[in-house]
Amino acid sequence: MRCIMKKRILLIVLCLAVAAAGTVFLIEKLKSKPEDSLMAYTAMITARNYEEMYNRLSDDSRSTVDHDTFVSRNKNIYEGIDAQNITVQIDEITKEGRNRRLSYTISMDTVGGNVSFSCSTIFSKNKEFGWGPDWDDSMIFPDLTAEDKVRVTTSKGKRGSILDRDGSPLASDGTADSVGLVPGKITDKETTLKSMAELLQITPEDIENKLSASWVKDDSFVPVRTITAGNSTLKEQLLALPGVMITSTDARVYPQGEAFAHLTGYVQAVTAEDLEKNPDKNYTTQNVIGRTGLEALYEDTLRAEDGCEIYIADKNGKRKSNIIARPAKDGTDVKLTIDTGLQSALYDRMKQDKGCAVVIDPTNGETLALVSTPSYDPNAFVNGMTESQWQGLNEDPAMPMYNRFKAAHCPGSSFKPVTGAVGLTSGKLSAQEDMGHSGLAWQKDTSWGDYKVTTLTEYSGAANLTNALIYSDNIYFAKAALKIGADTMAQGLSSLGFGQTMPYTFSLTASSFGKDGAFSGEIDLADSGFGQGAVLVNPIHMASIYSAFVNQGSMIQPWLVYGEEPETPYLKEQAFSPDAAQAIQDALVQVIENPGGTGHSAAISGVKLAGKTGTAEIKQSQDDQTGTELGWFNAFNLDSDTPRLAVAMIEDVKNRGGSHYVIPIVRSIFE
Repeated sequence: MRCIMKKRILLIVLCLAVAAAGTVFLIEKLKSKPEDSLMAYTAMITARNYEEMYNRLSDDSRSTVDHDTFVSRNKNIYEGIDAQNITVQIDEITKEGRNRRLSYTISMDTVGGNVSFSCSTIFSKNKEFGWGPDWDDSMIFPDLTAEDKVRVTTSKGKRGSILDRDGSPLASDGTADSVGLVPGKITDKETTLKSMAELLQITPEDIENKLSASWVKDDSFVPVRTITAGNSTLKEQLLALPGVMITSTDARVYPQGEAFAHLTGYVQAVTAEDLEKNPDKNYTTQNVIGRTGLEALYEDTLRAEDGCEIYIADKNGKRKSNIIARPAKDGTDVKLTIDTGLQSALYDRMKQDKGCAVVIDPTNGETLALVSTPSYDPNAFVNGMTESQWQGLNEDPAMPMYNRFKAAHCPGSSFKPVTGAVGLTSGKLSAQEDMGHSGLAWQKDTSWGDYKVTTLTEYSGAANLTNALIYSDNIYFAKAALKIGADTMAQGLSSLGFGQTMPYTFSLTASSFGKDGAFSGEIDLADSGFGQGAVLVNPIHMASIYSAFVNQGSMIQPWLVYGEEPETPYLKEQAFSPDAAQAIQDALVQVIENPGGTGHSAAISGVKLAGKTGTAEIKQSQDDQTGTELGWFNAFNLDSDTPRLAVAMIEDVKNRGGSHYVIPIVRSIFE
């Protein structure tokens, strides 16, 4: 009996314990709030966790709402409208028997913009979470019923074009050719894929991967690669292959291709990283974004915003109510001062070389041409570049992706007019002063050790400024720099904008001299006088400096985009004295017109030109025989209705005539 009693007592204790535990569980459930359940439910929408959303419905809802229908319905709608950043504000809670009615405002970002609306939902028992919504379709949108559909339509905005000075497009929305295959029409797969791959510069495996996609059927059009429209020869070769089909597709197009690539840049499809960086700009992965060049610099101006409508349609497809409508917004055109004919002609002459050229109107600062070579085809980036093509561009020793007009380069003798003008303006030099002939090699004194300044040409007559420019006398300008002095020379160059960021559409490397804006000693100063040493000049800055020889000593402010004309025409007013500017101009005319002048081969009958050649030696020491040379030629016309000033630089001109290699390129601008 005693054992039986003990068992009964134990069972009673266990039952009481279970009952107590159940009571605690029930109390905990009762402690949970319906508003907490609503917050948790909406958090699951943001997390795209539709299974958990279903689990949080009230017990009554889960008994009547089909699981698969619920998951599919919510997934299709919320992901179809790209619902993000969902927030809830509780407006009112009222008791309805054992249940609670929550009135609340829900806000979310969608593909069409931000949507905000009011809802009212009954919350009742959920045995696991305490409370859950009595769900129906109106919890998604108040006007939505089970038979309705949520529709999303988009309308494309047009990206702004980049135009030349005459309004012709350099970058615009257009069409390209989408080359693909219809599997059911291929007769000899191996032959077709091999031939197609060769023509499109891809591999047969690339094509096979596209054909093996799960959605592909025999009558499907399977896009393989996009090519620039208008290549009739390539299209004919492709269409001769059984199964190949070519359709038209929307694309950003660059009609001038390589000639303008470093100007226009290119666009590419928006990536996840772009979306993360630009959360407030309504980008989608269906959009493009400027990656380089003006496409990137003017992205906010050029970019279009696609229009979007989200609405509810009834079972017959008729529009029932609007949720949000955002109209498409076209981008704004960007019009350049560039002359396409001039730009293209310069590019054609330079495309096999590594170099750059800038042409401006020295009287108003308009940039007429801006070339960097070699270049690349921006259409290839838009149409899709193969890994091997990208690798080829990046590993090309000529660096076609490198924008040379943005960089600063050693100017060589093209810098001599600058030294002369600084000296004349400061009063440290006289144009008539004869510095004396010193043969082909000279040093100030024995403190220079073995180092000597060398020059190429001996000439008769005074070793004055004009003759020194005509014959490009290094020794004269070394002496001139020493006579000017390090402090005055540094001040003079600083007043021209050396060591300063030049205002321009593109970010330009600042011109510089010496180390940290100071000459390291006499030899550095002497070498800098004729454009060697540690002098580096950006070609656009060089054009502005040379414009002072046209504008009585004031440097014009170059500019590129209409509507962004500078407030004042000059970058530096009276950078040189008017007398100094005129003296240099007169001497530069003689560089062209004098039969002994280094630029005489640029002379054109009936055209008054002024200019200066420059060969910059890039080497480790004075005795280095392996170094390379940069060739410069800067020139401007006078007494012309179409004033132009050109600066051109070509790399690797050693054993190709030095700066004389560049003269015909610049000469063509004025012919």
